[in-house]
Amino acid sequence: MDGFTAMAIFFGVLAFGIFYALGRYHPMTGPEVLDWKPTRSYEDEVALELEDVEQMLEAQNARRRADGRPELTEEGLEAEVHRQLNDQRARARAYEDDQR
Repeated sequence: MDGFTAMAIFFGVLAFGIFYALGRYHPMTGPEVLDWKPTRSYEDEVALELEDVEQMLEAQNARRRADGRPELTEEGLEAEVHRQLNDQRARARAYEDDQR
């Protein structure tokens, strides 16, 4: 190994070590250094998500009413999701058992 390669490796490792030490032992966290704050609180995000679900469910029910089908409820939708997840888990277990 020639001298240039050794120096390049040495300074690369040194730079990495300095930046690692600065990141590890600096008293402020990254968001504090950048003065970063989330645009919305977690509570606002949850409220918006629940509102979205409500609007989507209402839109689906409007189409179902127009087609003459029964309306969906949030509880019924959750039950259907749980049923499908349980079916998927059962199929995964059966597949894993077949692979053994």
